[in-house]
Amino acid sequence: MIATAAQSVPFFDYPHLFLSEMKELTAIFQDVATRGAFIMQEDLARFERNLAASVGVKHAVGVGNATDGLIIALRAVGVGPEDEVIFSSHTMVATAAAIHFAGASPVPVECGADHLIDPEAVERAVTTRTRAILPTQLNGRMADMRALEAIAARFGLTIVEDAAQALGARFGGKSAGSFGAAAAFSFFPAKTLGCLGDGGAVVTNSDFVHRGVLELHDHGRGADGEIVSWGLNSRLDNLQAAILDFRLASYPTAIDRRRALARIYGARLGSIEQLVLPPGPADDTEHDAEHFDVFQNYEIEAERRDDLRAFLKSRQIGSALPWGGKAVHQWPRLNFQVNLPFTEVLFERVLLLPLNLSLTDDHVHYICDAIETFYRLG
Repeated sequence: MIATAAQSVPFFDYPHLFLSEMKELTAIFQDVATRGAFIMQEDLARFERNLAASVGVKHAVGVGNATDGLIIALRAVGVGPEDEVIFSSHTMVATAAAIHFAGASPVPVECGADHLIDPEAVERAVTTRTRAILPTQLNGRMADMRALEAIAARFGLTIVEDAAQALGARFGGKSAGSFGAAAAFSFFPAKTLGCLGDGGAVVTNSDFVHRGVLELHDHGRGADGEIVSWGLNSRLDNLQAAILDFRLASYPTAIDRRRALARIYGARLGSIEQLVLPPGPADDTEHDAEHFDVFQNYEIEAERRDDLRAFLKSRQIGSALPWGGKAVHQWPRLNFQVNLPFTEVLFERVLLLPLNLSLTDDHVHYICDAIETFYRLG
């Protein structure tokens, strides 16, 4: 145990997002506002180019948020009424809502021991109506895309990635967002790359899908300004794009810091038998080249989870239950008629510990001290 002084550690320190870069962000606001560059200006176009290059795809389109992005991506690849789309129930309800509002039926399946969509469960869920697979690249770690691509090829399905939490993550050397026909990212403030409000992007390597996304996100307007289809009003605000482009330049450093914090958690908590931890970054880089994780969240499984959470709160340490403590299929009014035993047991154990750029090493050691004390006291 490393003794650390008592302190307060919120689950996420939202003021830090602005205060840590107040001078730079104020200058960006003044520049954008002075130019009157509020909607679909060069700042947005530059960010879209830089984001596409970062992901390794041809196209990126800024949208209002990642939920809109998923709806737009699904519609752009041809998903619609009478179709089914398979997703893991261990995700935010927005994943399923995007399928619903694209006109299709969301089909929830189990996650695996890695907390990500289980390819075997996906294959069992395929029917004649299945049109697409929508894997959530959860907590900054990517699903087994090799297995999912094989299933998609076998059944003639499309893959659209919910990469909201995974910008910069890689599987087998390829970036999140570069596997399927399209993908959506989130720039919600608490994400690894966050703006100061809602924001998202759709990325794709397909010129055809790109044209569809451009139309759908801007009232159905084609390149010549003519209305060619029914569309939405979901455009990434130019000010937020300017902020995101500024932060994208230092994004690798931010990811290095997140991985360093995850490494401390792993070293301190790895011997506690009552916990199951996510794979650590040392394993990713040295022993398992398949994954490069960006640690959007630090999601653990814990025995006596609720008691542990209460103990952490007594020490002024914030924690969170993913999505209110329920998988998507567990919300009764959504009317999913399915039992997913593994996922249901997981949601009795799963807990998110703080992991963000406001944390110091001492903060993480303080959290680990508290967890060690809880299990030592029994």
